[in-house]
Amino acid sequence: MKTMTLTEARNQLLKVAEEMERRPDQVVGIVKRGKKVMTLLSTKVYEALVETLEIVADDAAYAKLRRAIKEIDAGKGTSWTAVREELDLTE
Repeated sequence: MKTMTLTEARNQLLKVAEEMERRPDQVVGIVKRGKKVMTLLSTKVYEALVETLEIVADDAAYAKLRRAIKEIDAGKGTSWTAVREELDLTE
C-alpha cells in the first residue's frame, strides 16, 4: 500500500484521483504525525468491499458460498471452457 502524509494528500488530491482512475486497485494510506489516520480507495475497491460484507453478513448467501467452494475443492466444479461451450459463447 502506498502511503503519503495528510499534507501531501491535500496538495496532490487531483493527482491521486487521476492515478486511482488509471490503477483502480491501488489503495493509499494517509499518515498524520506518523500515524495512519485514513485510507483512500477507488470506488471499484469500495464497492467490492461493500459487496463482500453484504455476502458475509447474509448467513444464507455465505453458507451457499462456502458450499460452492467445498464443491469446487472436491472437483465438482465445471470449467469456464465447458460453461462457454454449453452456452455457445465460444468465438
